Amino acid sequence: MLKLNSLAVCLITGLLLSPVSELYSKNSHENNSSTKSNFNHFKKSSIQLGPRPEYLVNNMDNGYLKSKLASCNNKLRYKKTDFSIGHRGAPLQFPEHTKESYIAAAKMGAGIIECDVTFTQDKELVCRHSQCDLHTTTNILATPLAAKCSTPFSPAVIDIDGNVISPATAKCCTSDITLEEFKSLKGKMDASNPKATNLADYMNATADWRTDLYSHNGTLLSHSESIHLFKQLGVKMTPELKSPSVVMPFEGTYTQQDYAQQMINEYKQARVPAHHVYPQSFDLNDVRFWIEHEPRYAKRAVYLDDRYESATFDFRNPATWSPTMEELVADGVNIIAPPLWLLVDLDHKNQIVPSAYATSAKAAGLDIITWTLERSGPLNTGGGWYYQSIEQAINNDGDVFKLLDVLAQEVGVIGVFSDWPATVTYYANCNKLR
Repeated sequence: MLKLNSLAVCLITGLLLSPVSELYSKNSHENNSSTKSNFNHFKKSSIQLGPRPEYLVNNMDNGYLKSKLASCNNKLRYKKTDFSIGHRGAPLQFPEHTKESYIAAAKMGAGIIECDVTFTQDKELVCRHSQCDLHTTTNILATPLAAKCSTPFSPAVIDIDGNVISPATAKCCTSDITLEEFKSLKGKMDASNPKATNLADYMNATADWRTDLYSHNGTLLSHSESIHLFKQLGVKMTPELKSPSVVMPFEGTYTQQDYAQQMINEYKQARVPAHHVYPQSFDLNDVRFWIEHEPRYAKRAVYLDDRYESATFDFRNPATWSPTMEELVADGVNIIAPPLWLLVDLDHKNQIVPSAYATSAKAAGLDIITWTLERSGPLNTGGGWYYQSIEQAINNDGDVFKLLDVLAQEVGVIGVFSDWPATVTYYANCNKLR
């Protein structure tokens, strides 16, 4: 990905967050009376994509797709699109699952934004990618709340030759603290240094293709506060029920079903229409629970497919898939969401084509969403985990559009999660996708 210097980052952020950022400078409960006026203001403000999409287009190999995408530059009045999904907001630059990250995603035209959902010690729902990631995504280790962490920070042990004998460790969970304590923390870029021999080095480990310019004031949100903000921003919502890291039932009484129902209840309490919510889970039993108990919200429930974690799984061989695509449909699943690499493969000419997985999912009648674009860093070495099935066809940052074009036009995905939604928004607007 593009490595941004401080000036470039400041310019992009100025484009993205002005003038809407001042609308949310107060806590959400203080803004209830002005929700309607703020939302109207935001709707009237134009979507602003910044320079990154043009950079990526310029970086593409010459050909029809590059010419088509280049022809759209500066000729469109960009519109919000449900094809563009803000993955944890816009965490390429902003601390994930923070108010600032969510606002940036909306400003870049993401029509759907994600809050990963977990719970605190007092059983309140909050936005975090994992129940136990506070030590890498917040400043908790630098606060008195570090004393409440499940596992205190322990520095790495290094021998005289510089070899790591034991890595630095810490484990801080939302279930270790109350909602009030959680809200006192600040979000930072998700990173840690396992070779660190002191706390500062452990916390300051952001990849050089991201930035720490906004890692000091990230505003954490409860799940209900994210709903309120998303309503203000005029976007649809895709909460992911994260697998608990604690033993369930939590404290002997709070069951997985209580947890799954509580998440849906907060949308019902906020009067969010069911067709504006895409509840997600890697646990198929959660999806089945919603199908049985919340059929209106389950129509857009998303099964996050992790069958690839099985040692016997082969995305090219349907005989290794359990359950099958047809069995998922029979269970009532309507939307499946695998990682990018499961949906694409290479033909004999090393051209990107839909995979056997993709064609089987479509043939079974499943809609497809995929994750996560622009999470891999620079693509000149093949793109890493997310591009593993097509790495021989990836050699520059612009290839993100080559993959996106196959996903949209040949696989037929209905949405793409991205760490920088402007890229997907640009493609969707250029191709007139809704």
